[in-house]
Amino acid sequence: MLELIENFLNSTGIVNFFTGDGWMNLIMIFIGIVFLYLAIKKGFEPYLLIPIAIGMILVNIFPNVYIDYNMYDKTGQIIGTYTDLAEIPSHQRGLLGVLHLGVEYELYPCLIFIGIGATTDFGPLIANKKTMLLGAAAQIGIFAAFLGALALAQTGIPALNFTVGDAAGIGIIGGADGPTAILVSNKLASPELTAGIALAAYSYMALVPVIFPPIIKLLTTKKERQIKMETLQEVSKKQKIFFPIIVTLICCILVPSCTPLIGCLMFGNLIKESGVVPNLVNTASNALLYICTILLGLSVGATSIGTTFLQPKTLMIFVLGITAFIIAAACGLLGGKLMCKLTKGKVNPMIGAAGVSAVPMAARVVHKIGQKEDPENFLLMHAMGPNVAGVIGSAVAAGILLSMIG
Repeated sequence: MLELIENFLNSTGIVNFFTGDGWMNLIMIFIGIVFLYLAIKKGFEPYLLIPIAIGMILVNIFPNVYIDYNMYDKTGQIIGTYTDLAEIPSHQRGLLGVLHLGVEYELYPCLIFIGIGATTDFGPLIANKKTMLLGAAAQIGIFAAFLGALALAQTGIPALNFTVGDAAGIGIIGGADGPTAILVSNKLASPELTAGIALAAYSYMALVPVIFPPIIKLLTTKKERQIKMETLQEVSKKQKIFFPIIVTLICCILVPSCTPLIGCLMFGNLIKESGVVPNLVNTASNALLYICTILLGLSVGATSIGTTFLQPKTLMIFVLGITAFIIAAACGLLGGKLMCKLTKGKVNPMIGAAGVSAVPMAARVVHKIGQKEDPENFLLMHAMGPNVAGVIGSAVAAGILLSMIG
Protein backbone atom coordinates (compact mmCIF):
# COMPACT_ATOMS: atom_id res chain seq x y z
CA MET A 1 0.00 0.00 0.00
CA LEU A 2 2.79 2.41 0.90
CA GLU A 3 4.43 1.68 -2.44
CA LEU A 4 1.19 2.55 -4.26
CA ILE A 5 0.88 5.82 -2.36
CA GLU A 6 4.54 6.64 -3.11
CA ASN A 7 4.02 5.91 -6.82
CA PHE A 8 0.99 8.20 -6.86
CA LEU A 9 2.82 11.03 -5.11
CA ASN A 10 5.79 10.70 -7.47
CA SER A 11 3.46 10.94 -10.45
CA THR A 12 1.90 14.25 -9.40
CA GLY A 13 2.74 17.43 -11.24
CA ILE A 14 4.03 19.01 -8.03
CA VAL A 15 6.89 16.51 -7.80
CA ASN A 16 7.67 16.88 -11.52
CA PHE A 17 7.99 20.65 -11.19
CA PHE A 18 10.89 20.31 -8.75
CA THR A 19 12.82 17.49 -10.42
CA GLY A 20 15.20 17.95 -13.32
CA ASP A 21 14.02 20.68 -15.72
CA GLY A 22 10.47 20.65 -14.38
CA TRP A 23 10.85 24.26 -13.22
CA MET A 24 10.71 25.26 -16.89
CA ASN A 25 7.21 23.79 -17.14
CA LEU A 26 6.23 25.84 -14.09
CA ILE A 27 7.41 29.02 -15.84
CA MET A 28 5.32 28.17 -18.91
CA ILE A 29 2.25 27.63 -16.73
CA PHE A 30 2.82 31.09 -15.27
CA ILE A 31 3.09 32.54 -18.79
CA GLY A 32 -0.17 30.78 -19.66
CA ILE A 33 -1.85 32.43 -16.68
CA VAL A 34 -0.50 35.82 -17.81
CA PHE A 35 -2.02 35.19 -21.24
CA LEU A 36 -5.37 34.42 -19.58
CA TYR A 37 -5.13 37.69 -17.66
CA LEU A 38 -4.40 39.66 -20.83
CA ALA A 39 -7.26 37.95 -22.65
CA ILE A 40 -9.92 38.14 -19.94
CA LYS A 41 -9.03 41.28 -18.02
CA LYS A 42 -7.49 43.39 -20.80
CA GLY A 43 -9.48 41.97 -23.73
CA PHE A 44 -6.38 41.31 -25.88
CA GLU A 45 -7.61 38.94 -28.62
CA PRO A 46 -9.39 36.57 -26.18
CA TYR A 47 -10.49 34.24 -28.99
CA LEU A 48 -6.81 33.52 -29.65
CA LEU A 49 -5.15 33.86 -26.27
CA ILE A 50 -7.56 31.80 -24.17
CA PRO A 51 -7.20 28.55 -26.20
CA ILE A 52 -3.42 29.09 -26.52
CA ALA A 53 -3.09 29.67 -22.77
CA ILE A 54 -5.15 26.60 -21.87
CA GLY A 55 -3.15 24.41 -24.25
CA MET A 56 0.06 25.78 -22.74
CA ILE A 57 -1.07 25.14 -19.15
CA LEU A 58 -2.35 21.61 -19.84
CA VAL A 59 0.77 20.41 -21.68
CA ASN A 60 3.10 21.72 -18.98
CA ILE A 61 1.12 19.96 -16.26
CA PHE A 62 0.96 16.69 -18.21
CA PRO A 63 3.20 16.66 -21.34
CA ASN A 64 1.69 13.39 -22.57
CA VAL A 65 -1.60 15.19 -23.22
CA TYR A 66 0.29 16.32 -26.33
CA ILE A 67 2.73 13.59 -27.38
CA ASP A 68 4.77 10.94 -25.59
CA TYR A 69 8.18 11.28 -27.24
CA ASN A 70 9.65 8.22 -25.53
CA MET A 71 10.68 5.22 -27.62
CA TYR A 72 9.77 1.88 -26.01
CA ASP A 73 10.87 -1.72 -26.58
CA LYS A 74 8.51 -4.70 -26.52
CA THR A 75 8.75 -4.94 -22.72
CA GLY A 76 7.74 -1.30 -22.25
CA GLN A 77 11.20 -0.06 -21.30
CA ILE A 78 12.30 3.36 -22.57
CA ILE A 79 15.14 2.95 -25.09
CA GLY A 80 15.31 6.45 -26.54
CA THR A 81 13.26 9.39 -27.76
CA TYR A 82 11.72 10.35 -31.07
CA THR A 83 12.86 13.53 -32.82
CA ASP A 84 10.54 13.35 -35.83
CA LEU A 85 6.78 13.70 -35.27
CA ALA A 86 6.10 11.52 -38.32
CA GLU A 87 7.82 8.55 -36.68
CA ILE A 88 5.81 8.63 -33.45
CA PRO A 89 3.13 5.87 -33.27
CA SER A 90 -0.40 7.23 -33.30
CA HIS A 91 -1.22 5.65 -29.92
CA GLN A 92 1.45 7.86 -28.30
CA ARG A 93 -0.43 10.99 -29.26
CA GLY A 94 -2.56 12.48 -26.53
CA LEU A 95 -5.70 14.56 -27.08
CA LEU A 96 -3.80 17.70 -28.05
CA GLY A 97 -1.37 15.67 -30.15
CA VAL A 98 -4.27 14.35 -32.24
CA LEU A 99 -5.63 17.89 -32.61
CA HIS A 100 -2.17 19.02 -33.70
CA LEU A 101 -2.45 16.89 -36.85
CA GLY A 102 -4.59 19.70 -38.25
CA VAL A 103 -1.56 21.99 -37.90
CA GLU A 104 0.90 19.46 -39.32
CA TYR A 105 -1.26 18.93 -42.40
CA GLU A 106 -1.94 22.71 -42.72
CA LEU A 107 -5.67 22.14 -42.39
CA TYR A 108 -6.52 24.74 -39.73
CA PRO A 109 -4.68 27.71 -41.35
CA CYS A 110 -6.49 27.22 -44.65
CA LEU A 111 -9.92 26.69 -43.06
CA ILE A 112 -9.41 29.79 -40.92
CA PHE A 113 -8.62 31.76 -44.08
CA ILE A 114 -11.97 30.67 -45.51
CA GLY A 115 -13.63 32.05 -42.39
CA ILE A 116 -11.61 35.27 -42.55
CA GLY A 117 -12.60 35.71 -46.19
CA ALA A 118 -16.27 35.21 -45.30
CA THR A 119 -16.08 37.97 -42.67
CA THR A 120 -13.93 40.44 -44.62
CA ASP A 121 -15.22 43.39 -46.59
CA PHE A 122 -12.75 44.33 -49.32
CA GLY A 123 -14.90 47.35 -50.15
CA PRO A 124 -12.58 49.92 -48.47
CA LEU A 125 -9.63 48.54 -50.43
CA ILE A 126 -11.56 48.55 -53.73
CA ALA A 127 -12.79 52.09 -53.06
CA ASN A 128 -9.29 53.37 -52.30
CA LYS A 129 -7.00 51.12 -54.33
CA LYS A 130 -3.84 53.05 -53.55
CA THR A 131 -3.99 51.80 -49.95
CA MET A 132 -2.93 48.42 -51.34
CA LEU A 133 0.54 49.99 -51.54
CA LEU A 134 0.47 50.52 -47.78
CA GLY A 135 -0.30 46.84 -47.24
CA ALA A 136 2.64 46.02 -49.52
CA ALA A 137 4.93 48.45 -47.66
CA ALA A 138 4.22 46.72 -44.35
CA GLN A 139 5.45 43.41 -45.79
CA ILE A 140 8.95 44.89 -46.00
CA GLY A 141 9.25 43.87 -42.35
CA ILE A 142 8.96 40.21 -43.34
CA PHE A 143 11.88 40.34 -45.76
CA ALA A 144 13.95 42.63 -43.51
CA ALA A 145 13.65 40.16 -40.63
CA PHE A 146 14.35 37.26 -43.00
CA LEU A 147 17.59 38.86 -44.19
CA GLY A 148 18.45 39.92 -40.64
CA ALA A 149 18.08 36.38 -39.31
CA LEU A 150 20.31 35.10 -42.14
CA ALA A 151 22.92 37.73 -41.30
CA LEU A 152 22.86 36.82 -37.60
CA ALA A 153 23.31 33.15 -38.52
CA GLN A 154 26.73 34.05 -39.94
CA THR A 155 27.99 35.18 -36.52
CA GLY A 156 28.58 31.61 -35.39
CA ILE A 157 26.68 32.11 -32.11
CA PRO A 158 24.76 28.87 -31.35
CA ALA A 159 21.58 30.71 -30.32
CA LEU A 160 21.59 32.48 -33.70
CA ASN A 161 22.42 29.48 -35.85
CA PHE A 162 19.28 29.69 -37.99
CA THR A 163 18.80 27.88 -41.29
CA VAL A 164 17.35 29.64 -44.33
CA GLY A 165 14.00 27.99 -43.53
CA ASP A 166 14.16 29.16 -39.92
CA ALA A 167 14.83 32.71 -41.12
CA ALA A 168 11.78 32.55 -43.39
CA GLY A 169 9.57 31.42 -40.51
CA ILE A 170 10.91 34.19 -38.27
CA GLY A 171 10.43 36.79 -40.98
CA ILE A 172 6.78 35.90 -41.54
CA ILE A 173 6.07 36.85 -37.90
CA GLY A 174 6.35 40.45 -39.13
CA GLY A 175 3.15 39.92 -41.10
CA ALA A 176 1.23 39.46 -37.81
CA ASP A 177 -0.59 36.53 -39.39
CA GLY A 178 -0.70 33.41 -37.23
CA PRO A 179 -2.10 30.94 -39.79
CA THR A 180 0.44 32.05 -42.42
CA ALA A 181 3.30 31.80 -39.90
CA ILE A 182 2.22 28.25 -39.04
CA LEU A 183 2.04 27.19 -42.68
CA VAL A 184 5.47 28.63 -43.55
CA SER A 185 7.23 27.35 -40.43
CA ASN A 186 5.77 23.85 -40.86
CA LYS A 187 7.15 23.68 -44.39
CA LEU A 188 10.49 25.44 -43.94
CA ALA A 189 11.60 25.85 -40.32
CA SER A 190 13.26 23.32 -38.04
CA PRO A 191 10.63 21.25 -36.15
CA GLU A 192 11.87 22.41 -32.73
CA LEU A 193 11.33 26.07 -33.70
CA THR A 194 7.82 25.90 -35.17
CA ALA A 195 6.22 26.24 -31.73
CA GLY A 196 8.16 29.42 -30.98
CA ILE A 197 7.36 30.93 -34.37
CA ALA A 198 3.64 30.17 -34.09
CA LEU A 199 3.39 31.42 -30.51
CA ALA A 200 5.34 34.59 -31.31
CA ALA A 201 3.10 35.36 -34.29
CA TYR A 202 -0.11 34.92 -32.29
CA SER A 203 1.26 36.73 -29.25
CA TYR A 204 2.19 39.82 -31.25
CA MET A 205 -1.16 39.73 -33.04
CA ALA A 206 -2.86 39.86 -29.66
CA LEU A 207 -0.54 42.61 -28.39
CA VAL A 208 -1.19 45.03 -31.26
CA PRO A 209 -2.99 47.45 -28.87
CA VAL A 210 0.19 47.60 -26.79
CA ILE A 211 2.80 47.65 -29.56
CA PHE A 212 1.20 50.02 -32.06
CA PRO A 213 0.57 53.26 -30.07
CA PRO A 214 4.22 54.06 -29.21
CA ILE A 215 5.38 53.30 -32.77
CA ILE A 216 2.66 55.50 -34.26
CA LYS A 217 3.34 58.37 -31.88
CA LEU A 218 7.07 58.13 -32.51
CA LEU A 219 6.79 58.31 -36.30
CA THR A 220 3.88 60.73 -36.75
CA THR A 221 3.12 64.25 -35.58
CA LYS A 222 -0.04 65.30 -33.76
CA LYS A 223 -1.09 67.26 -36.84
CA GLU A 224 -0.72 64.17 -39.03
CA ARG A 225 -2.71 62.03 -36.58
CA GLN A 226 -5.56 64.54 -36.70
CA ILE A 227 -5.94 64.43 -40.51
CA LYS A 228 -9.50 63.61 -41.53
CA MET A 229 -10.01 61.59 -44.69
CA GLU A 230 -12.82 61.94 -47.21
CA THR A 231 -15.73 59.50 -47.09
CA LEU A 232 -15.06 56.48 -49.30
CA GLN A 233 -17.10 56.07 -52.45
CA GLU A 234 -19.65 53.28 -52.60
CA VAL A 235 -18.48 50.02 -54.18
CA SER A 236 -20.86 48.06 -56.39
CA LYS A 237 -21.76 44.42 -55.84
CA LYS A 238 -20.26 43.54 -59.22
CA GLN A 239 -16.90 44.99 -58.17
CA LYS A 240 -16.96 43.02 -54.93
CA ILE A 241 -17.70 39.78 -56.80
CA PHE A 242 -14.99 40.29 -59.40
CA PHE A 243 -12.35 41.30 -56.84
CA PRO A 244 -11.72 37.85 -55.25
CA ILE A 245 -11.76 36.17 -58.65
CA ILE A 246 -9.22 38.60 -60.13
CA VAL A 247 -6.97 38.51 -57.04
CA THR A 248 -6.99 34.70 -57.05
CA LEU A 249 -6.03 34.53 -60.71
CA ILE A 250 -3.29 37.16 -60.51
CA CYS A 251 -1.70 36.06 -57.22
CA CYS A 252 -1.89 32.32 -57.80
CA ILE A 253 -0.56 32.52 -61.37
CA LEU A 254 2.34 34.79 -60.38
CA VAL A 255 3.10 33.01 -57.07
CA PRO A 256 1.59 29.49 -57.20
CA SER A 257 2.90 28.66 -53.71
CA CYS A 258 0.44 31.11 -52.16
CA THR A 259 -2.54 29.26 -53.70
CA PRO A 260 -3.69 27.42 -50.52
CA LEU A 261 -3.96 30.64 -48.49
CA ILE A 262 -5.06 33.08 -51.19
CA GLY A 263 -7.44 30.52 -52.71
CA CYS A 264 -9.16 29.84 -49.38
CA LEU A 265 -9.28 33.54 -48.42
CA MET A 266 -10.84 34.56 -51.71
CA PHE A 267 -13.18 31.58 -51.78
CA GLY A 268 -14.56 32.65 -48.40
CA ASN A 269 -14.96 36.22 -49.64
CA LEU A 270 -16.61 35.15 -52.90
CA ILE A 271 -19.34 33.14 -51.18
CA LYS A 272 -19.99 36.20 -49.00
CA GLU A 273 -20.20 38.68 -51.84
CA SER A 274 -22.15 36.38 -54.20
CA GLY A 275 -25.17 36.63 -51.90
CA VAL A 276 -26.58 33.29 -53.08
CA VAL A 277 -25.23 30.92 -50.39
CA PRO A 278 -26.08 32.55 -47.04
CA ASN A 279 -25.90 29.24 -45.16
CA LEU A 280 -22.33 28.64 -46.36
CA VAL A 281 -21.37 32.17 -45.36
CA ASN A 282 -22.94 31.75 -41.92
CA THR A 283 -21.14 28.43 -41.38
CA ALA A 284 -17.76 29.70 -42.61
CA SER A 285 -17.88 32.98 -40.68
CA ASN A 286 -19.15 31.48 -37.44
CA ALA A 287 -19.00 27.74 -36.72
CA LEU A 288 -16.05 26.90 -38.99
CA LEU A 289 -13.98 29.93 -38.05
CA TYR A 290 -14.47 29.58 -34.30
CA ILE A 291 -14.08 25.79 -34.19
CA CYS A 292 -10.80 26.03 -36.11
CA THR A 293 -9.65 28.92 -33.91
CA ILE A 294 -10.23 26.79 -30.80
CA LEU A 295 -8.43 23.77 -32.26
CA LEU A 296 -5.56 25.84 -33.62
CA GLY A 297 -5.13 27.75 -30.37
CA LEU A 298 -5.04 24.58 -28.27
CA SER A 299 -2.62 22.98 -30.74
CA VAL A 300 -0.26 25.97 -30.72
CA GLY A 301 -0.32 26.16 -26.93
CA ALA A 302 0.35 22.41 -26.70
CA THR A 303 3.70 22.79 -28.46
CA SER A 304 4.97 25.11 -25.71
CA ILE A 305 6.48 22.52 -23.37
CA GLY A 306 8.86 24.29 -21.00
CA THR A 307 11.77 21.86 -21.29
CA THR A 308 11.93 22.26 -25.07
CA PHE A 309 10.52 25.77 -25.41
CA LEU A 310 12.72 27.69 -22.98
CA GLN A 311 15.89 27.40 -25.03
CA PRO A 312 18.12 30.29 -26.21
CA LYS A 313 17.29 29.71 -29.88
CA THR A 314 13.54 29.73 -29.25
CA LEU A 315 13.73 32.83 -27.08
CA MET A 316 15.69 34.63 -29.82
CA ILE A 317 12.71 34.04 -32.11
CA PHE A 318 10.62 36.33 -29.91
CA VAL A 319 13.31 39.03 -30.05
CA LEU A 320 13.61 38.80 -33.83
CA GLY A 321 9.84 38.43 -34.20
CA ILE A 322 9.06 41.66 -32.38
CA THR A 323 11.76 43.35 -34.46
CA ALA A 324 10.06 42.11 -37.63
CA PHE A 325 6.70 43.31 -36.35
CA ILE A 326 8.01 46.78 -35.47
CA ILE A 327 9.75 47.12 -38.85
CA ALA A 328 6.54 46.08 -40.63
CA ALA A 329 4.45 48.66 -38.75
CA ALA A 330 7.10 51.35 -39.24
CA CYS A 331 7.36 50.67 -42.99
CA GLY A 332 3.59 50.93 -43.28
CA LEU A 333 3.63 54.22 -41.38
CA LEU A 334 6.45 55.64 -43.49
CA GLY A 335 4.53 54.61 -46.60
CA GLY A 336 1.53 56.43 -45.15
CA LYS A 337 3.62 59.55 -44.53
CA LEU A 338 4.84 59.46 -48.13
CA MET A 339 1.29 59.05 -49.41
CA CYS A 340 0.17 61.91 -47.16
CA LYS A 341 2.80 64.17 -48.69
CA LEU A 342 2.02 63.14 -52.28
CA THR A 343 -1.72 63.73 -51.76
CA LYS A 344 -1.06 67.06 -50.01
CA GLY A 345 -2.42 65.96 -46.65
CA LYS A 346 -5.44 63.94 -47.77
CA VAL A 347 -4.20 60.64 -46.28
CA ASN A 348 -3.76 60.11 -42.56
CA PRO A 349 -0.39 58.30 -42.32
CA MET A 350 -1.56 56.25 -39.35
CA ILE A 351 -3.57 53.98 -41.63
CA GLY A 352 -0.26 52.67 -43.00
CA ALA A 353 0.39 50.90 -39.70
CA ALA A 354 -2.72 48.80 -40.33
CA GLY A 355 -0.88 47.28 -43.30
CA VAL A 356 0.16 44.40 -41.07
CA SER A 357 -2.45 41.70 -41.42
CA ALA A 358 -3.82 41.50 -37.87
CA VAL A 359 -7.43 41.91 -39.06
CA PRO A 360 -9.33 43.81 -37.79
CA MET A 361 -7.37 44.58 -34.62
CA ALA A 362 -4.77 46.75 -36.38
CA ALA A 363 -7.45 48.89 -38.05
CA ARG A 364 -9.34 49.26 -34.75
CA VAL A 365 -6.22 50.41 -32.91
CA VAL A 366 -5.50 53.03 -35.59
CA HIS A 367 -9.12 54.21 -35.35
CA LYS A 368 -8.94 54.46 -31.55
CA ILE A 369 -5.74 56.52 -31.68
CA GLY A 370 -7.38 58.82 -34.21
CA GLN A 371 -10.40 59.19 -31.91
CA LYS A 372 -8.14 60.16 -29.01
CA GLU A 373 -6.57 62.91 -31.10
CA ASP A 374 -9.95 64.10 -32.44
CA PRO A 375 -13.27 62.48 -31.37
CA GLU A 376 -14.75 63.41 -34.75
CA ASN A 377 -12.04 61.61 -36.74
CA PHE A 378 -13.33 58.28 -38.07
CA LEU A 379 -10.53 56.21 -39.60
CA LEU A 380 -11.79 52.63 -39.22
CA MET A 381 -12.97 52.08 -42.80
CA HIS A 382 -9.94 53.90 -44.22
CA ALA A 383 -7.60 51.72 -42.12
CA MET A 384 -9.42 48.57 -43.23
CA GLY A 385 -8.12 49.13 -46.78
CA PRO A 386 -4.42 48.59 -45.98
CA ASN A 387 -5.41 46.09 -43.27
CA VAL A 388 -7.07 43.62 -45.67
CA ALA A 389 -4.35 44.39 -48.23
CA GLY A 390 -1.90 43.23 -45.57
CA VAL A 391 -3.67 39.87 -45.35
CA ILE A 392 -3.22 39.39 -49.09
CA GLY A 393 0.33 40.74 -48.90
CA SER A 394 1.46 38.40 -46.12
CA ALA A 395 0.02 35.39 -47.96
CA VAL A 396 1.84 36.41 -51.15
CA ALA A 397 5.05 37.04 -49.18
CA ALA A 398 4.71 33.55 -47.71
CA GLY A 399 4.27 32.14 -51.21
CA ILE A 400 7.41 33.95 -52.39
CA LEU A 401 9.45 32.53 -49.49
CA LEU A 402 8.09 29.04 -50.14
CA SER A 403 8.98 29.36 -53.83
CA MET A 404 12.51 30.63 -53.09
CA ILE A 405 13.36 28.09 -50.37
CA GLY A 406 10.98 25.17 -50.60
